[in-house]
Amino acid sequence: MLRAALKLPGNGGLRPWTYHCLFGLLSVSGLRVGEAQNLELPDVDLEAGVLTIRGAKFGKSRLVPVHASTRKVLADYIARRERMWARRPVSAYLFVSNWGNRLDGGDIRRTFYALSRQIGLRGPADSHGPRLHDLRHRFASKTLLRWYRAGEDAERRLPILSAYLGHVHWSDTYWYLSALPELMHEAMVRLERRWEDRP
Repeated sequence: MLRAALKLPGNGGLRPWTYHCLFGLLSVSGLRVGEAQNLELPDVDLEAGVLTIRGAKFGKSRLVPVHASTRKVLADYIARRERMWARRPVSAYLFVSNWGNRLDGGDIRRTFYALSRQIGLRGPADSHGPRLHDLRHRFASKTLLRWYRAGEDAERRLPILSAYLGHVHWSDTYWYLSALPELMHEAMVRLERRWEDRP
């Protein structure tokens, strides 16, 4: 999808780079679409590798660390953005349209659906298929799976993932434990080990 985003028609603007960076960030950070859409330049601390998510769902703000590879992509996008808008006024939002305004949520979704069809994740006439929010679900599920496979107590670490995702209650994150068949398999393996270890 990210390669396809870079081939979007840009009309000399940032559109391909904007969607490449946005969809990539959503896939590696677990951010809600609206949280990424509302990021402003001062919210992106590339030196510290931290995003500040302000007034998100339920009015909570939080800090989200990002990997060095993500910082590199963000830095490249910001440099392109600054070159493009060096002599013209532009919104303070990180992700902007070719007109310099904050990206429209409808356009974000339409672009995601168009790219999904283009790369075969959806049929040409499908009204159902992958959703942007699925990137967040996948991030959470894969994090839990990684913890299980590393032998860590995923249930005990659930409050950490909950805070990272911006959930109000850790129980809101608990349902991710059944979101992937691989997670169910790991849970069954642990349960079987416990039964085998009983005297």
